[in-house]
Amino acid sequence: MESPSGPASRRHVPWSRLLLAVSLLTFWTPPTTAQLTTETVPPLTAEGSDVLLLAHNVSENPLGYAWHRGERVDNTQLIALYRVDNNATTNGSVYRGRETLYPNGTRLIQSVTQKDTGSYTQLVTKKDLQTERQTGHLHVYPVLPSPVITSNNSSPREHEDTVVLTCGAETQNTSYMWWINSQSLPKSMRLELSKDKRTLTVVAVTRNDTGPYVCEARNPVSVSRSDPFTLDVLWQENSRALGVGAITGIVIGVLLVMILLAGLGHFIFLHRGNWPAVSISGECLFSQAEQAPRAGPALSVPAWLPQGLWL
Repeated sequence: MESPSGPASRRHVPWSRLLLAVSLLTFWTPPTTAQLTTETVPPLTAEGSDVLLLAHNVSENPLGYAWHRGERVDNTQLIALYRVDNNATTNGSVYRGRETLYPNGTRLIQSVTQKDTGSYTQLVTKKDLQTERQTGHLHVYPVLPSPVITSNNSSPREHEDTVVLTCGAETQNTSYMWWINSQSLPKSMRLELSKDKRTLTVVAVTRNDTGPYVCEARNPVSVSRSDPFTLDVLWQENSRALGVGAITGIVIGVLLVMILLAGLGHFIFLHRGNWPAVSISGECLFSQAEQAPRAGPALSVPAWLPQGLWL
């Protein structure tokens, strides 16, 4: 009989336990000196472009690679499986026809869309059936079209209406800037920007606020500007509407003055012959008619003057 300190007897390990151990190895990554990493190239991905998910520090002579959608290994989210020994690729249930796997574990996605945004997990199986896995993240940004400025009021009235200008459609991860008359927005109590700076509010609009206005939309992969936008401020129509009473009073006053002037002119015309002319010295000047001889004592006629000549 062997002593208790002797070597332990061999035991038979059932196949079910071996399969369980292999299954657990799939979800366990042992520590390594150079950890598996995934890099997105380019790091900022525009919609419609191609992107690489590069695998770094891959173990030497692996059996194969597998890429899954999401942050965990799930066969229902398998994209593709690559076997190194025979260069064979097996497509998974979420394969979309735009992915290519390379022998070094790198994955290419062509013509990415915003739906491709998300997490991807790479699983590397080594010859000893141990596995390594690493999760990478891909964010696809849209290429921004030229924004269009819209207004809540197409014909604002001066000093009465408040105008709200909006820069294009709302998109995520987008910043906005505004210009007026080719200058950055001045500091004014009547100009208000929303928190995301997508809307510009002009309080109590005036004729000096016509613009033109230009807005810019920017995200990590693109920049675009709008066409100039000009406000049609109804300051002339508004002035006439507010000044109806004043204009009516002015017209009536002018008519009364004209009537008085006409009456005065008519009066002067009728009585101009009855007024004595006044000289500069203040003495009365008489017309030739008024200087006619007045009746007085009869003049004596000399006897030697013929009677007919006198008459």
